[in-house]
Amino acid sequence: MKFASPLIRGRLVKRYKRFLADVTLEDGTTITCTCPNTGSMLGLTAPGSVIWMSESDSPSRKYRHTWEMIENDPGSGPTLVGINTSHPNKLVTEAIEAGRIAPLKGYSSLKREQKYGANSRIDILLEDAKKGRAYVEIKNVHLMRNAGIAEFPDSVTERGAKHLGELAEMARAGHRAVMLFLIQRGDASKVSLAGDIDPGYAVAFKAAAAAGVEALAYRCRLTPDEIVIDRKIPIRAPG
Repeated sequence: MKFASPLIRGRLVKRYKRFLADVTLEDGTTITCTCPNTGSMLGLTAPGSVIWMSESDSPSRKYRHTWEMIENDPGSGPTLVGINTSHPNKLVTEAIEAGRIAPLKGYSSLKREQKYGANSRIDILLEDAKKGRAYVEIKNVHLMRNAGIAEFPDSVTERGAKHLGELAEMARAGHRAVMLFLIQRGDASKVSLAGDIDPGYAVAFKAAAAAGVEALAYRCRLTPDEIVIDRKIPIRAPG
């Protein structure tokens, strides 16, 4: 996924009201940008951090800039981390259509945001006359507390546990159900469930796996020009 133009560099002053952040640009100007992430962003909101923003020229936008990435160093050197949670579905769709996610190749149809389960929408529905249906739920991952190990979630997510339960129902009904963790940082060698942050999600993950839900994890490569899914990485199962 290429950005329409290279991202703009600045330094974070503070994030507030979840959806807003004040940023100092390189010329010393301070602006307010939108923060497209409703989560806690644990470890990714330190004042003074270098962040990268896209810019819109839409006259309807109250804030022209959107926070896209932050430079983060969990101990192995600084890396770019994508915080925009609206990108993962597009990134995974692009990768599936390009044949770069091998376990999800071979389906004749791909649809996004399809209704299913208990008043929910599945991120991607794959269909094929021979292969049947595959329900793919995507979760954005950006937390890293120990070098090399990405973690999900970064806060309690009852909604995430609900999605696992609905995937389990699809698996029990005979369909393929896939939980795909998309790591928007290039320094992860594996991903783990943060059971200390949300024990309920870890329990729901185990139950979903027992019901036949598959789990995949893919890492991204990020630059101020683009974000591209890099490679598959292993998932460390909860204890």
